[in-house]
Amino acid sequence: MGKKNVPRPTESELEILQVLWQHGPSTVRLVNDELSKRREVGYTTTLKLLQLMHEKGIVDRDDSSRTHVYRPALREQETQGVLIDRLLEAAFGGSALKLVQQALGNRKTSREELDQIRDLLDQMDSDQPDQTPNTDPK
Repeated sequence: MGKKNVPRPTESELEILQVLWQHGPSTVRLVNDELSKRREVGYTTTLKLLQLMHEKGIVDRDDSSRTHVYRPALREQETQGVLIDRLLEAAFGGSALKLVQQALGNRKTSREELDQIRDLLDQMDSDQPDQTPNTDPK
């Protein structure tokens, strides 16, 4: 599925996807129990959301037994990429710098996270081809 074809989950659907990505294939009961750890969510609400997500192609459903088991139809990294692209364009005018400044400026970032970010930037920098113009007269 190309980036343009990836369904864009709602906030509630993303919560459910987070549970499925973390726990793997799950029943409605397990998903509802996990969601309820953060806020009160009715079982029938979770069931209805999962049914709608199935219709949209966001989750797959194994209904070979009485208890349906749902699993994400979308990969976590691909979904995050689509959502970041949408956020980047809508809120930051396409500027990755503004996004990073806002993300790092709004919360306390641990030393470990900052070191990981530096390592990532160093890796990205070393992966870039040399951008200096060739001035060789040959």
